[in-house]
Order: sequence, then C-alpha cells, then structure tokens
Amino acid sequence: MMDSTTRSTSRTSIRGTARTSRRGRAGAAAVLAVLTVTAAAGCKAQATGSAPAAPSAPPRATTTDDDKPASRPPTPAASSPEATASPTPKPDPQGTTLMASGSESKRVRELQARLRQIGHFDRSPTGYYGSVTVAAVQSFQGKRGLSRTGRTDTLTWQKLLGMTHEPTAAELNPPTTRPAAKPDKRCMTGRVLCISKNSRTLSWMIDGRVVSSMDVRFGSQYTPTREGTFSVYWKSRHHVSTIYHTAMPYAMFFSGGQAVHYSADFAARGYNGASHGCVNVRDEGKIASLFAQVKNGDKVVVYG
Repeated sequence: MMDSTTRSTSRTSIRGTARTSRRGRAGAAAVLAVLTVTAAAGCKAQATGSAPAAPSAPPRATTTDDDKPASRPPTPAASSPEATASPTPKPDPQGTTLMASGSESKRVRELQARLRQIGHFDRSPTGYYGSVTVAAVQSFQGKRGLSRTGRTDTLTWQKLLGMTHEPTAAELNPPTTRPAAKPDKRCMTGRVLCISKNSRTLSWMIDGRVVSSMDVRFGSQYTPTREGTFSVYWKSRHHVSTIYHTAMPYAMFFSGGQAVHYSADFAARGYNGASHGCVNVRDEGKIASLFAQVKNGDKVVVYG
C-alpha cells in the first residue's frame, strides 16, 4: 500500500508523461506541416544545371528561335552574300576591252598613231587615253558600224589594225605635241624659222626641208607677237630682259624686242600663260640645238 508521497509522485509522473506525449504529437504534426509546405514550394524550383520545366503552352516563334522560322519570312536578301552578288554580265559582242579611258601605255600611243593615220586623231600621240582619244575611238567605231563605246575592244582593235600600217618612230614620237602646220610658201626657200600661230609650232627649215620642229607659245592679246617676214638680227645666249627682268636664254631677236627664246614658265605652265610678244619654246634641248644652227640674217616667217 502506497503512502501519500508515493501516490503524489506517481500522479506527477503520469501527467508529465501525458504532456510529453501531447508535445510529441504536436511536434510531429508541425514537422509534417513544414514538409508539406516545402514539398509544395518545390514544384517551381529549378536547380542549377537542370533542364527547365516544360511550359504549359508553346511560346510564339521569333527570329531568334530559328534561322528560318515558319511564322516569319526568310532573312532579307541583303544579309545573304548570294543574294547581293551581281548577276553575271552578258559578254560584250565586240569582245574584251583592251584599252579605255585612263589607260596609259605604249599600246595607247600606237592606237593614237594609227587613228591619226586615217584622220580620227588630230594631234601627236601622248600614250594617255583621255577624252580626245575616247572621242577619236567613238568616231572610228561609228564609221565602221560598231557600238560607239569609246573603249578599244578586240573587234575595234582588229578593224583598226587592218586599215592602218605599223607606226614609224616619227609617228609614235613626233617632235611636237600638235602636228606642225603645212609650211607657208615663204618658208620653202633658204634658211627659215617657219612659225605657225594656228598649230603653235616652229619648224626650222632649210630649202623646203624640215630639220626640226618644236612647240611654241606667243604673246597675249595685249602684247601680240607680230606677224610677217623678218630676219634674225641678234643672238644672245644668256639674255635677260631689261624691261621685265626675266631670263630669256637662247634669244634670237627678229623684230624689235621680240625674239625666239627658251621659257621656263612655258615649260612649267604650258599654254596657261603667254609671253609679252616673244616666241617661247619649252624644250630647252631643242632650242639649244636650234640656237647653235641659226645665223644672223636667217629668215623668220610668222603667220596665222
């Protein structure tokens, strides 16, 4: 039979055990609730490196989804090298272009010399295919029933070769830029400096034969070079103008202060300038040779 102390202890123990049991059941229920919530949250979680969950509906296609999406037109042609390439040109019925504007060569010089032989090129060959050569080729092509392209193609070249002869050295490299004019009748006898204003050339002639020719420049409209028949009355190798204080090398005076002489300005500026009435020569080597041959008293003919 238990005493009162024993019974009290026993009741306390039972109550503690019951409370512990109830706390255990409450804790288990709480843990279960937490696990349930965590599991529900884990439906949308995605770990690093894992595949994404499949969407509920497929997204609308965009240009970044595929190179050629079915819902979009193909990539614009401008972005495709094949689309931007020029179509293959049709072959020229007159053949391959051999020479054209801007070309510069010995062959161009030959072209010009041959065109000059048959009257399509009115000046001395330069070897440069400029606007004058283009016009000359167009003229030749038009006369032969060819397309007037101005370019020297295979067919144009072959026709030109068939109508002309191989140019001589003098035809390829004439002494003047422009062809010398037909000599005035006053130049056909004796020793003459035959000077043409129209062709802007000087021909040194002896008994009707041209010994040498060279380009010349004349005075401006305010200081014109006098025309007529004169004679050399004074030669001055290192002359300097007393009026303009400019050098006049190889001067050969024929009318007052007017002379034939070398001009460095003419050599540098060409026909963009003019003299004060003298006959300027721009090729120093040629006038040096002429100066050595001409004598005082030799005739000078200046004509238009």
